[in-house]
Amino acid sequence: MTSSTDVNSPGTAAPPAPDDGTRWTGRMWAMLIVLCSAMFLDALDNAMVGIAVPPIQAELGMSTASVQWVVSAYVLGFGGFLLLGGRMADLLGRKRVLIAAVSVFAVASLVGGLAQDGTLVIVARFVMGMSAAFSAPAGLAIIVTTFAEGPARNRAVSIYTACGAAGFSLGLIAGGLLTEIGWRWTFLLPVPIALLVMVGASILVTKDAPSRRGGGYDLPGAISITAAMLLLVYTIVEAPVHGLTSARTLGGVAVSLVLIAAFLLIEKNTARPLVRLPFLRNGTLIGAALVAAAILGTYMSFQFIGSLYLQATRGWSPLEMALGFLPCGLLIAAIAPRAGVLLGKVGARWMMFLGFLAYSAAYLLFLRIDADSGYVAVILPTMLLIGVAFPLSFTGANVAATSGVAPEEQGLAAGVLQTGYQIGAALVLAVVTATMAVPEGAQPTLTAYHKGMWVIAGLSLVTTVATLLVAVRAGARSRATSASLAA
Repeated sequence: MTSSTDVNSPGTAAPPAPDDGTRWTGRMWAMLIVLCSAMFLDALDNAMVGIAVPPIQAELGMSTASVQWVVSAYVLGFGGFLLLGGRMADLLGRKRVLIAAVSVFAVASLVGGLAQDGTLVIVARFVMGMSAAFSAPAGLAIIVTTFAEGPARNRAVSIYTACGAAGFSLGLIAGGLLTEIGWRWTFLLPVPIALLVMVGASILVTKDAPSRRGGGYDLPGAISITAAMLLLVYTIVEAPVHGLTSARTLGGVAVSLVLIAAFLLIEKNTARPLVRLPFLRNGTLIGAALVAAAILGTYMSFQFIGSLYLQATRGWSPLEMALGFLPCGLLIAAIAPRAGVLLGKVGARWMMFLGFLAYSAAYLLFLRIDADSGYVAVILPTMLLIGVAFPLSFTGANVAATSGVAPEEQGLAAGVLQTGYQIGAALVLAVVTATMAVPEGAQPTLTAYHKGMWVIAGLSLVTTVATLLVAVRAGARSRATSASLAA
């Protein structure tokens, strides 16, 4: 399949088509709004609940070790089921999976908001993460199969990116405000939004036929890969507690790798594999997933350090911190809808490089923090650079991951990409936390913040160089191909 905005050939023009990105029908716009609302819901919920953790702990009498699972259980459910969720969207029908997943999310969120026990809140968060693992790849797959590769898809993905950023930015502020009223509202507010998404999706999203009818499914493959991802994410999340080189951490990683090897063996020998092995040799998709891991891994780790620095060291309230991060979200929301135009001119690979160039500058600037750093002089420039970097890198990675993938495997491609985001976030944060080496119960020092930021900046710089090399080589191949065709 050839894309009008080929990741290898930036700026290649496609023949005019009815859905070239300039003539969307009202129904297409409405459907895109519904799908973006699902993305908005995930981002909003994550941001709000993250801020509500302290009052949840206080009211329900949870220990520090258990309350961190209010956040980690979501990551476990999301990261553990993404590959299965993406493939099920292809096999069972993306509309059906999206509606079912959002409905489960709504019920779990309601249960969490009414829970009187900390364990039930954690279980609800796990189910919410698992639901998002099915809805996120289904939503992205519907977008990329509805809007043709090229300007239409670039524009749609850019708007999708903006909605995610808006959800997160508003979630920080909403979380701060709602927590003042009561933490339960951070669980209850998403319920009516989820219901609206369900109704909108049932009316506006075109029903798609499952890619297989009859013949059964690869149950052993589904069990092995889901178990592998659950164990891997759990091991990474727990690594800062037990140590990156502890027997428990290394053993968990080893068992995860054995399960992945078993999955590959099953897929090689089954008549109806969950994942075709040639699909996993898609270098562009795997590269985009690695970039996705670096995007969310570095940003979530930066947010972790930034939140500690502003609240624990500088004494800011959660709402003040949210307002401090707000310029980043506003800039993302302003740039993301227009990122598709730049994508059509420079290509997905150069977009990822430009994004990480801005990330690297942002993280290096944040290394200047001290006990009384000025917001305008130190913090704001970092936020603005990240506000530029995110829509460039996120849009580039999403488009690269789904370009050239067969329609019946778009859900799986979205699942692989989303897995990159989640594994990267958990892994890099675990490494950064271990690097900071803060004793249990102690407040981090500026030295600890700087150590963690050097890890973040270092990974960002490595990714910047890697994306540059890939973009240059791809451009050289494209020019060589064009020259040979012209001859």
